[in-house]
Amino acid sequence: MIRTMATATNTLNQLQHQIDIIGNNLANSNTNGYKASDASFHELLYQQFNNDKADNAPRQSPLGIRYGTGAVLGQAQINWKIGSLQMTGRELDFALTEPKQHFNILMPGENGDTQTVYTRQGNFYVSPVGNGQLMLVTGEGYPVANSAGQPITFADNVQSYKVQPGGILEMTFVNGMVGQVELGVTVMERPNVMTRLSATTFALPENLADMGIAEADILTEIQGAARNGIGLQNQALEASNVNYEKEMTDLISVQRSYQFNARTVTLADQMLGLINGIR
Repeated sequence: MIRTMATATNTLNQLQHQIDIIGNNLANSNTNGYKASDASFHELLYQQFNNDKADNAPRQSPLGIRYGTGAVLGQAQINWKIGSLQMTGRELDFALTEPKQHFNILMPGENGDTQTVYTRQGNFYVSPVGNGQLMLVTGEGYPVANSAGQPITFADNVQSYKVQPGGILEMTFVNGMVGQVELGVTVMERPNVMTRLSATTFALPENLADMGIAEADILTEIQGAARNGIGLQNQALEASNVNYEKEMTDLISVQRSYQFNARTVTLADQMLGLINGIR
């Protein structure tokens, strides 16, 4: 009975993790550029009992009895499917329309240095940096990088913004002058290797060398003539790709499994009580 309770408890703990993943997906169903996570389960170690040698009846199930120890949550896979486009009418909202392409964002690292992170959330803003200059930043205030990996700055007398083919941000100033800068855009060739920093930002894993993978195998910086393949939509944002109906269905299924395993613990406790009563 103790083993039965341990098996159910192991599964309960893993089901709670899946509920957390589903809850995070539902909480970010309206977050632009968010990619949903899907969880899968794997069987833990089991013990095989081959005690049915006298049973000669035909059967399609495996021979013997498998006594498992519960289930464990496998690696949560991110769904990289492109979300739908939402037209906003705002000049600094840009949506990437090609898969695996991400904006480059400059974020402070743990050691005080600057690291490049990647996002498909394209609602940008401007922040004054002094000397009559503005910086293009994200909603969290992090600088947006250009194709050279540097923060994008320009004069503060901008009248309008527009993205041209090739990922070029065009700025029209009050005096009629026009300025252009290349937005930094990177293709994630192997996105599942990336580490998720927040709901919409990703970074290279710290143990990249231990994994035996080079940075060039994961990321491709779009430069030169290849920039013609950048897909950008003006005055639009990419919606979250969370399937609300699927998440609610999965939530109900997980709750049923949780109730079943909790009931298993209760029944095992009752059976232990009966055994103690017989003694």
